[in-house]
Amino acid sequence: MNELSATQQGFSVALVGNPNCGKTALFNALTGSHQRAANYPGVTVERKVGTLATPGRRQVRLTDLPGTYSLRARSPDEAITRDIVLGQRRGEPRPDLLVCVADATNLRLGLRLVLELKRTGVPLLLSLNMIDIARHRGIEIDLERLSAELGLPVVTSVAVRRGGTAALLAEFDSQSARRPETPSSPWTAPDAAELRALQREADRLVAVAVRVPDRRDALTRRLDSVVLHPVGGIVVLLAVLFLMFQAVFAWAEPVMDLIDGSFQALGVLVGSLLPEEGWLGLLRSFLQDGLIAGVGGVLVFLPQILILFLFILLLEDFGYMARAAFLMDRIMGGAGLHGRAFIPLLSSFACAIPGIMATRVIDNRRDRLATILVAPLMTCSARIPVYTLIIAAFIPDQKVWGWIGLQGLVMFGLYAVGILSALGMSFVFRRLLWRREASDPFMLELPDYKWPRVRDVAIGLWQRARAFLRRAGTIILAMMMVIWFLSSVPRPPEGATQPAIEYSFAYSIGTAVEPVLRPIGFNWQIGVALIPGMAAREVAVAALGTVYSIEASDDDSAELGSALSGKWSLATALAFLAWYIFAPQCAATLAVIRRETGSRGWAWFTFGYMLVLAYAAAFVTFQTASFLGAG
Repeated sequence: MNELSATQQGFSVALVGNPNCGKTALFNALTGSHQRAANYPGVTVERKVGTLATPGRRQVRLTDLPGTYSLRARSPDEAITRDIVLGQRRGEPRPDLLVCVADATNLRLGLRLVLELKRTGVPLLLSLNMIDIARHRGIEIDLERLSAELGLPVVTSVAVRRGGTAALLAEFDSQSARRPETPSSPWTAPDAAELRALQREADRLVAVAVRVPDRRDALTRRLDSVVLHPVGGIVVLLAVLFLMFQAVFAWAEPVMDLIDGSFQALGVLVGSLLPEEGWLGLLRSFLQDGLIAGVGGVLVFLPQILILFLFILLLEDFGYMARAAFLMDRIMGGAGLHGRAFIPLLSSFACAIPGIMATRVIDNRRDRLATILVAPLMTCSARIPVYTLIIAAFIPDQKVWGWIGLQGLVMFGLYAVGILSALGMSFVFRRLLWRREASDPFMLELPDYKWPRVRDVAIGLWQRARAFLRRAGTIILAMMMVIWFLSSVPRPPEGATQPAIEYSFAYSIGTAVEPVLRPIGFNWQIGVALIPGMAAREVAVAALGTVYSIEASDDDSAELGSALSGKWSLATALAFLAWYIFAPQCAATLAVIRRETGSRGWAWFTFGYMLVLAYAAAFVTFQTASFLGAG
């Protein structure tokens, strides 16, 4: 679809600001549900665009640009922001107005960015966000003096409170009514000396227009004394992660049971309406064993995935993520990773794709590449269906030490192994590929603590649920149709005595790869599941559901977990878990690695080393477990 012209789009406004200034919360408050997210053409940087109507009934097209500290653009994210501001990105008209969003509790870096933006020549206004927190802390800002010194409008905003954007909307009306022509930009990238001069000017503005009380916020000081403590902070971080993985099992179970029961009831209904013979029998098999057993077997894990995302969103909004990154800098530095790699790696718990994209905050290319190579080792949400299925089938639901769930403890252990393997491979890569090349020092602006906004968290959860459902309705559905066809065709001949699936293409494929998989304890059914599982990890669970449903066609009511516990040994189950700790990435992640690195070679390298690790881990696990009597 072609881009609309600036006139068709209405008044165009872009939000610019430092990371953690509340810019995205302000965007959500202004646009509500009238927003969409996509990638900028040609890159994997996310764009958020929304529409709103001002009190004067003017239509505004609002863009939330990636956070930046400067227009010098030392990372891909910052380059996008610079190009949009300067009107240098094809298909993106230059904004009619820039709104620089600054954290009212800490204006130094925000004001420096305002001074840089002034040099672009684009109409500009400054929005002092989180002004309510600043006033609560006794910070007084002379808006008139600041506006006069800067020579541009200054308004206040509170993204999390009704009516907190009224002054900003009024300025949209005022600016759109004038809508001056934007002159061509005289802007050139500032050098280090110019940036220092701009920072001195920003400090002068803070001195003349802002009065900060002598005492630091007591709550922030008390919390930071704990979460940033070299020992106590690590304990807090581990406790948060442990709680997260316990919740994935404990909180999601009632909703998962409801979804699972609904799909089982749907399968029984389909079985009662359609006969077993003829073409209608084939249709019955497709609906029961392909769609319901396959896609339903993946959708049942949606509650657990949303709980994981909920924790990540809450921790990010609360202000803990940046502190965890600061805390982990020394540990990650010892493994050859930059301190800023912590947030991309933590994001990879949800999905490796946004985690890899988040590496753009790392300035040094080799630091960024090292993080990209190990991000897929972090346990993404696509592994949750696999882990949950095997843990529920083979690990007893009992308490350890009277209060810790054993299943949640095993899940925590799997995540811990993923984290340690990522650190270990980074250590290897930096010493074999880059010979300990020195990294840039880690500098990070710690945001203030603030309560997450329910609306922002709800929007974030809905966007991720929609993405998962879209994935289930496209990739997983398509792969299930393929798996069902391969498992059902050709039909068994007259008088056949073996299960129908043993005459199918899937059986032929599975038995062909089984000799390679036998040393790690995998049977032909697992071989059939692993191949499409490389398109999307969740497909492995759906594929197993389809294969075992067709194989046990006389017992459609048997659920997958029961089927596996009856057919697999504990050694095979543990090897399967070990395989998926290191399992080669899905096709979409490999495509993102290629785009982010600009090289097919690094994508194939990632696939290859993870395949070797997966096979080696499964082999050692299976052989050891078998030796100990679990085979």
